[in-house]
Amino acid sequence: MIRYAILIFCLLIDLATTAQVRWDLATCIAFAKKNNIQVNTQRYNQQTAMQNYSLSRSAQLPSVSGSASQYFQKDLRIGSYIFNAGFTLYQGGYLRKDKRQKQLALEAANQSVLVTENDITLNIIQYYLNILLDKEAAVYQQNVVNTSKAQLEQGEQKLAVGSVARKDVTQLRSQLANDEYTLISAENTIKQDLLSLKQLLQLSSEVQFDIATPDTVISQREVPSLATVQEYAFNNRPEIKENQLQIQVAQLGLAKAKSAYYPTLSLSGTVGSSYINDLSGLGSGFYQQAGITLSIPIYSKRQNKTSVETARINIGQAMINLKDTKTTLAANIEKYYLNTINAQSQFTAAREAFKYNEEVYNIANQELALGVSNMVEYLQQKELYVQALQQFIQAKYNAALTIKIYEFYYNQQ
Repeated sequence: MIRYAILIFCLLIDLATTAQVRWDLATCIAFAKKNNIQVNTQRYNQQTAMQNYSLSRSAQLPSVSGSASQYFQKDLRIGSYIFNAGFTLYQGGYLRKDKRQKQLALEAANQSVLVTENDITLNIIQYYLNILLDKEAAVYQQNVVNTSKAQLEQGEQKLAVGSVARKDVTQLRSQLANDEYTLISAENTIKQDLLSLKQLLQLSSEVQFDIATPDTVISQREVPSLATVQEYAFNNRPEIKENQLQIQVAQLGLAKAKSAYYPTLSLSGTVGSSYINDLSGLGSGFYQQAGITLSIPIYSKRQNKTSVETARINIGQAMINLKDTKTTLAANIEKYYLNTINAQSQFTAAREAFKYNEEVYNIANQELALGVSNMVEYLQQKELYVQALQQFIQAKYNAALTIKIYEFYYNQQ
């Protein structure tokens, strides 16, 4: 917790002192958890739940009040000073149950904060990896442009000495223009995805934002079994805990509603002093009294019964919510499990295809430079290479994203 607070402090200092930042994934997530509007909204709900819990605890304490009054009328002065105290001895267990209910509601609010933080974290992971994909695609596309420029330069030199046809050089110029257009599109995609992540982090427009590129991106590793991850999620995920707590809150709501059928026993006491000062002299008095009050409910015009039935409905709704959450969670985990398995298989196949297409493309470049390959064959091979390249990069980051999200449900992010 201390390290987390220090990190956030450093990030805020960074934003205050410079208009340009470059953050890694962990820094983006930490900043979003601290500053995101949705997360902070849940934190305010959490604070409200804390105040409700504090109030329910205080409700078990005696109530004390005092009053003082002083009246003046010509030669007459009247004064009184009164202290009242009250304490509920028995209310069908309402106060004790209310305290426990508010405590559970606070715990549920804590879990709700974690749920929102998890949602934000997943969004940031997806945006972050998309930007890494964009950047790697742009790097490869820049290499393609550089190769096209070199081929065009060689073609123009050969055209000058009459060893190639003008048509071939024109095709090289056209291909370079297409490659440069693709590069510009790739660079624009980087800017757009950076802007999306920046907006998710809710950084101001003055901040020049970029991400740090990690040394490696893990696209393949052992995938935990579906049953293992689902069991862990059902026992540990905050959305499950929150719904379980809401069931207990609703059950205590029913117990509180039933307590209205029981009598209420309360103790009260008053201590007071009064005086009257007039022309005839001073008159004063001191008094104290204590009493016990028993209030027995007889007929509440169906209010108590309605409260009980409403509480039962709330329990049923809370149970349905838990079932729905479990169903959704299980389906999401299974979806990402299948996506992970498929993505890793696709990555393996795309990596092999890219490897061989890159090798053939390099040979085609050499043959074109030596003049032993015609332009049509070269451009066909280049198109196959670019397609293999795009599939490889897409498969690489898709595999990285799916395994990252799948392990997130297993608390291994």
